[in-house]
Order: sequence, then C-alpha cells, then structure tokens
Amino acid sequence: LCLIKKGKDMEHCKLYPTFALKMWYGKKYLCLPKEALEGYAGHRPPNPAFWWVDGMGAEVKWSFEELGGGVCGLQPGDRMMLVLPRLPEWWLVSVACMRTGAVMIPGVSQLTEKDLKYRLQASRAKSIITSDSLAPRVDAISADCPSLQTKLLVSDSSRPGWMNFRELLREASTEHDCVRTKAQDPLAIYFTSGTTGAPKMVEHSQASYGLGFVASGRQWVALTESDIFWNTTDTAWVKAAWTLFSAWPNGSCIFVHELPRVDAKVILKTLSRLPITTLCCVPTLFRLLVQEDLTRYQFQSLRHCLTGGEALNPDVREKWKSQTGLELHEGYGQSETVVICANPKGTKIKSGSMGKASPPYDVQIVDDEGNILPPGAEGNVAVRVRPDRPFCFFNCYLDNPEKTAASEQGDFYITGDRARMDKDGYFWFMGRNDDVINSASYRIGPVEVESALAEHPAVLESAVVSSPDPIRGEVVKAFIVLSPAYSSHDPEELTRELQEHVKRVTAPYKYPRKVAFVSELPKTVSGKIQRSKLRSQEWKK
Repeated sequence: LCLIKKGKDMEHCKLYPTFALKMWYGKKYLCLPKEALEGYAGHRPPNPAFWWVDGMGAEVKWSFEELGGGVCGLQPGDRMMLVLPRLPEWWLVSVACMRTGAVMIPGVSQLTEKDLKYRLQASRAKSIITSDSLAPRVDAISADCPSLQTKLLVSDSSRPGWMNFRELLREASTEHDCVRTKAQDPLAIYFTSGTTGAPKMVEHSQASYGLGFVASGRQWVALTESDIFWNTTDTAWVKAAWTLFSAWPNGSCIFVHELPRVDAKVILKTLSRLPITTLCCVPTLFRLLVQEDLTRYQFQSLRHCLTGGEALNPDVREKWKSQTGLELHEGYGQSETVVICANPKGTKIKSGSMGKASPPYDVQIVDDEGNILPPGAEGNVAVRVRPDRPFCFFNCYLDNPEKTAASEQGDFYITGDRARMDKDGYFWFMGRNDDVINSASYRIGPVEVESALAEHPAVLESAVVSSPDPIRGEVVKAFIVLSPAYSSHDPEELTRELQEHVKRVTAPYKYPRKVAFVSELPKTVSGKIQRSKLRSQEWKK
C-alpha cells in the first residue's frame, strides 16, 4: 500500500474512485481490509456485485466490471438529483457519480411538486434523473429552477424535453478515466427528513462515506465476499448508501427486490426461495414480519439480520428470534454520520439497547453545555469532534453555517437524540430532545411507552407524544393503530386494558392517560413516524 500524505490525492482502486487503499488522516493511517483489495489482484468474488429482481420473473445481474460502464457525460462537481424507485439504474448512476466526481442527491419517488421545487432550487442541481411517474411533476416546476439544465428519464418510452437514459447508456463508450477525487470532495447531499422546519442539506465527502462504512460493513453487517446482502430500504434513504458502501468494498453482492409496495409475505417468500445471507429492515417492517406465521417459512441461507432507523421494541426482537432462531442486531446512526452505535455479531445484546459506540467514534452522554454525564444519567447523545473530527462525518449543513455551528457544543456534535449509557457502555435510546415528555416533573421517553404498548397483541404500531393537562402540565397520549383482530373491540374497554398493560410492563407513571385509535400514523417520506405533527396537533387544541 502507498503512504498518502494529508492534502494529497487519495490512491484509488480501479473501479471506485471513492475507495482509498490507504489515506493519511490527522495522525492515523486508515486501511481497507485485505479482502477488499483482493479484486485488484485478479481475484473475483463468487457472486455478482448486483442482483435485482422484480418479483414477476425479470432479473438483472451485474459484475463489478459491468457496473463500471458508461458515465453519461457527468462532470466533477455537477449535482444530480437521483429520484428513482428500486430500479437497477439507481445503483448504476451512483457508481457513475463516484467515477466522475459528480455529487448525487437522492430523493424519494413520492416527492410532490413543492418538494421537488424546493430541493432543486436549494441544491442548484444541474440535472435530474427519474422515472415516468415523477417526470410530469418535474416538468410542472422546472421553469422555476434555473440551475436545472438536463432531465434524464429511465424509461422504455420517450418524453419531450427529456433525454432517455437507457438509450444514452447503450450508446456510451466504456472507455474513460476515473476522476482523481480528494478526501473532502463532496460525494452526496441528503435532505434531512424535515420533521421540524424546512429540510436541511447534509453534505458527505468521498472519505466520510467512501471509507466510513468499510469498518461497519465488516463488523456490524459482518459481510464477506460470499454474502448476498438485502436491505429493503428505499433508495432515498441514507441506508441505501450505507448498503452500497458496506457491501462493495467487502466484495459482497447487493440484492434488490423492486417491492413496489411493502408486502410481508413477498419478503418472507423471497428469503425462503433465494440464497440471501444478510437482511436489513427497519423495525416497523420487522414488526409486520412477526405478525406472520414464520414457522411456514424456511430461511436456509439467512444467517445475519440487522435493523436501524428507529428504536427497536424488545418484543419484536424476541418474537423474531424465537420463531427464526436469528438475532436482530440493532444499529444507530444519522444522516450526518455513519454507524454511531451498534450490536455487532458475536457480542452480547442487551434487549432494548442500541449497543455500544461504533469505532472510530467516541460517543458520550452529555448535558446541554457539553459536559460528560456519569453512567445511568439521561442526556444528549454526542460524538466527540474535537480536537480531531472523525473522518467518517458529514462536511456541513450546506449553505447553513448557523445550523452547522448550532449542532456542536463544546467538544461534541449533539445528535438531538436523548439516551443513557449504562456502566457497561451500552446506550439506551430515550427519544428525540423535543419528544421527551415532562409530566408533573417526571421525564418520560416516548420509546419506553411505545415498546410497552408493542407487547400487547392489539397494537400494530403506536406513537406517543405529550398532550396538555391543566394539573400535570402535560401527560402521555398514545396514538394507536390496531391489529386487524382487535379493530372491532369496544374502544373504551380496550383503552382501559392497554393502560393497565403499560402499568404492568413499565413504571406506572408512564402509562398513557389519553389514547386515540387511528387508521395510520403520520410519517416522513423515509418512513419515520412524525411525532412532531401529532404533538403540534395536541397543543394547538
């Protein structure tokens, strides 16, 4: 390996310019594992790099060499909005952006005209690539987006004003040179979910993602070149990039099912039929999977299961493990980071904990002034950024220095999440800072109440927020989506039953004094429950 000094170009592998063989960061050398480099000495993994199915017989398999094909005229620094469902072209364009130094800006296919206009204007994206369903919405607002120069359509048909990506790809030359990007050159921009205020732009660098997930790919995801990794996440989520940068440096195959809609039976049948070894789903999806009779399915190849994106209720973990024999390994991170805490394979799991700090992060629980709190105390989840800022960390909130500065306190980046750390170094999630309920001086984390409710068979999912009270200031209110079998039960009787259940499962003062049964919960485009909307609704009354 070459020794590359700080400030100089990174030494790149042949296929992915973002993956450095070795780079100098501060006073430390960062090395990829040996397995990640074997491909450049003539060794090839046994599986394809990419495997896509649509569930109706169509299938795409690409090798690493095939993924390094056409780049379609992208230039270094160009910003491209990438708004596609789970189509193979999403991964192909992601690689093209890396090879050319272009900056990808993923977005979810459910974006409205207003959402698209805001993102295109804020990011000043020069191009957008999308599918037939979203193209009319882009056309409706493109005149208000002066930076937008090129519109690319992933389709077998044509549309006026749009270039057809598939046609361009067929005509593109396979001969080109990779741009020699540097460690801090931008790689991707993600818009935060925007649960409060307008979405912010989180900028990641070639190093923060390109190197940041190599370690977690080996440790938390436990990937090898013989693995086939299925992450059911939407392409707009940061977890799609987490998968890409965890799997490919370790020679693993990324498996994708088009999944136009979430269907627990389709997921379970796919796991039974295909040799998928590693599965990652959000806790909400695992909650749906354990509602099924899992004894009807045999997962002969599945060996490792992961979850993240929201708190995992202990009840879901226990049901999955009892019916499949497989542990659920929870991880915790943000759009601004890589994996902050995790339960790696082979380590002791404490049910309800999101695990220990994930290297290279120094994770602490701090007060509002940035002072480290002792074990057991509740406070802010924080990552040390001084004197040395971790290399696997976002560059900034783009065009928002105030927000960037406000995210730090003392020597720490403040995540905005609250938790406690026990004496063994395990972290226990309590909720977002603005989600914690203060009822008659009792501080109540919504996740604790939601986890208790999840253990009752009547509860499919729930969201817990504060609600005004003339005596206690605020009380716990639970919005509950019922399981189908309980939809016809008497609401008053069921409310009392659930309240008594929570009192038995957790501290009695945490029980929901108010309960509302709803058909669905408000969620962000990335599927996270928007407690802020429910809380605002309560306090506006």
